[in-house]
Amino acid sequence: MRIKLGEEEQPEIGLIALIDCIFFLLMFFMVATSFRQPSNPKKQAELPISLPAAQASLQADEAGEASLVIGVDKSGQLFLDGAPVSTQVLHGRLKIEAAANPGRRVRIDGDQLARYQDIVHVLDLCQFERLTNISMHTRGAQ
Repeated sequence: MRIKLGEEEQPEIGLIALIDCIFFLLMFFMVATSFRQPSNPKKQAELPISLPAAQASLQADEAGEASLVIGVDKSGQLFLDGAPVSTQVLHGRLKIEAAANPGRRVRIDGDQLARYQDIVHVLDLCQFERLTNISMHTRGAQ
């Protein structure tokens, strides 16, 4: 004999709890996923220079092979290994150095009052001759 305890109700799935679980899982996977950028969609050309910090500088004996030293004073005058030169002479010397040793190190000594455009002009000459191992010389902290 079957005993009736009351009206049988159909089991019901709580829709609100299910939606909360789905949103929780969605947020978890969004946070846990690493978002990757496409690798180099359009790589911008950068000047391959290394700007040393002024707080620390290398001693002359630690720097390695001798660099081609280009100086720029505050009036824009160019110097090559301590001797004043014109832009044409500098360009010719850079062409010779690039042909002899494409990996030749170039060091730019710029006066603190030199115009930025004068330094960029020297960088352009070096880049035109494909001399890319360029460093900027600074004074150490005093």
